[in-house]
Amino acid sequence: MKRLFLNYVTLGSVLLIFNACTTDNEVECPEDYVGALASAEEKMVGEWVLTAIEADKEIDLTDDNEDNPDTDIFAQYSDCQRDGAYAFSSSRGYTFKQGLKASDCERTVNLEGTWQLAGSTLSLVGSCNVQNLPLEFNSDNTEFVFSEDFNVMDIQGATQQTKVSFTYTLQ
Repeated sequence: MKRLFLNYVTLGSVLLIFNACTTDNEVECPEDYVGALASAEEKMVGEWVLTAIEADKEIDLTDDNEDNPDTDIFAQYSDCQRDGAYAFSSSRGYTFKQGLKASDCERTVNLEGTWQLAGSTLSLVGSCNVQNLPLEFNSDNTEFVFSEDFNVMDIQGATQQTKVSFTYTLQ
């Protein structure tokens, strides 16, 4: 009888452990931004085209048989890499496209999601991710810049960490 009782207790314990474990492996994506734009957000509506990429350190990205490092990453990029644009709508939707206007681009990007601007931080929700970009606007709000630290590999295969700034201009 004791043995039967211990078997039931053991079986019950095992069942409790398995029932306590969840098999819910679903990823909870962040909710889309909704609602009317605040007056400070209205400056974002429109198409913003990539117009500059600057690094803090000189890097040579060009395969031109010359050692010519530069901080101007944009000038060293191909037409496809320079072809980037955000489009922000008044209904909080956004798209980011790269390599879609230039011709013969092998790699293209076409992302969409929702956005909000709180203070100087642009928040983007898309593809189950949130990205927060601290922006700096020029005086007439026709350009914004954001910067991030990257490990950049030069043409020789050497990697260096540098801060890279991306400038977008309102079209």
